[in-house]
Amino acid sequence: MILKGADAARCFAKPDPAKAGLLVFGADGMRVALRRQEVVAALIGPEGPAEMRLTRMAAGDLRKEPSLLSDAMRAIGFFPGQRVVLVEDASDTLSETFAAMLAEWRPGDAQMVVTAGGLTGKSTLKGIFDRHPMAVSIGLYDDPPSREEVEAALRQNGLSKLDREAQDAVMSLARTLEPGDFRQLLEKVALYKLGDPDPLTASEVDALAPATIEAEVGDLVQVVAERRAAEVGALVRRLEGQGVQPVALCIGALRHFRTLYAMSTDSGSGARPRGNFRQQESLQRQSSLWGQKALESAMGDLVETDLSLRSTSRAPGMAMMERTLLRLAMTKG
Repeated sequence: MILKGADAARCFAKPDPAKAGLLVFGADGMRVALRRQEVVAALIGPEGPAEMRLTRMAAGDLRKEPSLLSDAMRAIGFFPGQRVVLVEDASDTLSETFAAMLAEWRPGDAQMVVTAGGLTGKSTLKGIFDRHPMAVSIGLYDDPPSREEVEAALRQNGLSKLDREAQDAVMSLARTLEPGDFRQLLEKVALYKLGDPDPLTASEVDALAPATIEAEVGDLVQVVAERRAAEVGALVRRLEGQGVQPVALCIGALRHFRTLYAMSTDSGSGARPRGNFRQQESLQRQSSLWGQKALESAMGDLVETDLSLRSTSRAPGMAMMERTLLRLAMTKG
């Protein structure tokens, strides 16, 4: 069974203990690790590891001795409650092992939680979990989290009182920061607001937001969006010197232009992202400067560049990225 979007988010928060297995895969290891941690905690609770109801095994060990999985799945625990067998870094080489376990699984056995890197549509491992009625397959892609996911994360951290501008600021940061950084931000905000009955404000969110390389990537993207082509080269060189990868620049630019596009198509319902509180005016100006057609074309260019960067091409990645950013910055309105 394949789950996506809101259904996937609900599964992570409240997985079905009657299922035989769950596969979580994606190219972003941090994103996969956070979701794996969430679903395991939801299945066995905070005391599960201490009560030995969690068995971890590496994919490499399982390849050497496939019987380890069936032994762990059927083991009788000392403590009552749901048991989980966690297999990390799985790949298609273990497809037959998981297929056999799913075929043999019976109620009362432990539940498998399997993590993997980026899997293609032709992946045999993914296909096994996709098709089995007692298994769940969830792919995590480099898309910004939905409003429902962000609101769930806020609730988990006890942050239920936010004014409208604070909500917009948090949504923008959720789309800008890496998953682990965003999680740390919410924990810091929750600690800051502990015992404070007043709603969280946008200025408080901005004050607590991390000032990291992401901010410098954001500066470069702002320059491109404002069509200040003369400043692009120097910023690219500085970020390259700090070790920033061209794919990271591409992801940052694509997220920004998606935000601008969402704002350009906003019907006034408030459902679209409006960016960081301090940046709203500049984002609105940039959105008007480009217009929907130009933004669609820009996103298409960035997607093509991203695919080229991730391919086996021998072209210098940063030079390719710089050329795309310069081309966008020189776009005429």
